[in-house]
Amino acid sequence: MKMIPLFKCRNLRQAVGFYTNVLDFRLKYPEETADDGVVNLISEFGELQLTAYENDRLFGSVVNVWVDDVDSRFTKYRSRGLDISGKKESPVHQGPTDQTWGTREFYVTDIDGNTLRFCQPLNS
Repeated sequence: MKMIPLFKCRNLRQAVGFYTNVLDFRLKYPEETADDGVVNLISEFGELQLTAYENDRLFGSVVNVWVDDVDSRFTKYRSRGLDISGKKESPVHQGPTDQTWGTREFYVTDIDGNTLRFCQPLNS
């Protein structure tokens, strides 16, 4: 089974820019644009589909992304402009945090409420 999360976005052009310029995604089909209404992205983590969705009141999805080194990934994204000021009340959005369930994690939430949870086992 293969799962490809679909994130609903109010501003597809801005969302594509965020995922491709700040995070490590790239267009799966280079000919796709935000004007198509749906954009398929790929990265070392897998695939993600973004879609323009302006009228839904229920925004936001969550995806766990397992990586080898959450600390270096967080540092890389911060150097590219990842803004953590919008979630000051959430330590896991401020930087990698050791969780009681045995993982080290940080979260990135885009402007549409979609969250990528970057996770690494503590014993790795």
